[in-house]
Amino acid sequence: MTPLSARPPKLSVLFPLQPDHPSLVLPFVDLVARTGARRLWLCQSLGAETHQTITYLAAKGPRIPFGISVTLMPLRHPYEAALQARSLALITDEPVVVGYGTGSSDFVSGLRRGPYPSPLTAAREYLASVRALLDGGPVEHRGDYHHLHARLPPLGHPPVEVGAGVLRPGMARVAGAAADTAITWLTPPVYIRNTLLPAAEAGTDAPHQVPCPRPRFVTVVHAAIARPGRNTKRAAMAGAHTHLTAAAYTDMLRRAGVPAHPSDPEAGAAALVDHNVFLTGTPTDIAAGLARHAKAGVDEVVLNPAGVLLTEGTPAAVADLEEIISAYCTMHS
Repeated sequence: MTPLSARPPKLSVLFPLQPDHPSLVLPFVDLVARTGARRLWLCQSLGAETHQTITYLAAKGPRIPFGISVTLMPLRHPYEAALQARSLALITDEPVVVGYGTGSSDFVSGLRRGPYPSPLTAAREYLASVRALLDGGPVEHRGDYHHLHARLPPLGHPPVEVGAGVLRPGMARVAGAAADTAITWLTPPVYIRNTLLPAAEAGTDAPHQVPCPRPRFVTVVHAAIARPGRNTKRAAMAGAHTHLTAAAYTDMLRRAGVPAHPSDPEAGAAALVDHNVFLTGTPTDIAAGLARHAKAGVDEVVLNPAGVLLTEGTPAAVADLEEIISAYCTMHS
């Protein structure tokens, strides 16, 4: 297994909502530029579409790197996905990370004839085709989930990392075999170290034409500073409610030793705080919690302010992020 680095992971920021208009994200672009955070991540949006939102932000705001965590595979063919990802690198003139996820079975069924019979196979085929297209070669693929006989026209651009949304060992193995980056969400450090990293390492042993290194690990971490009058468990519930009612996420949390069940999201939110999955305390306390991910082998930590953003608004969320980033930089200067 690849030795784990003791270096602090790079620190990034997530805009965790589906914006009605791209301008709502601009305060977070300014924050990243002002603080020197590594990049700004956005989620899949069915409001202002994510790729187009980033194009708007690149035109309106200061120049920063972006990532997407994650966009959903059923929405676009792998050729379109590679074209869109490359376009973001060209437009922003910065390296970009685009993560892909299968989506829920209901979402997939709404766009196809039914759910993917094997989500892992679908993801492996999709990621491999997107990566091969971005590498510039001709792609010949006749798989169970898509057909591809094409190549992208040659064009220079900043690097594009192809990411996989990872929660459990099966998808970690897929990321090891076919992705540059494994993107995790609500995953405790011990679960990353003991479960996901070994699975990703095992995935790199799949047959490849060239040696395949372990994918870079990026982890999205909820956080809120403990302030007078702020109820952090309420913030955790607001920020993570959707995931705490999803079977895939709560199954992962239970595997990691965090008691969470879809039938009781309030108890799950309390468990996130009690088990330091949702980080709180002083900015220094949170910075120390983020640093623990380095010992687990995480390469980039993404601060998720969803709880504060949803309960107190953008200024409060940006203030939290700025103080946490400052404490983290001070701790590792």
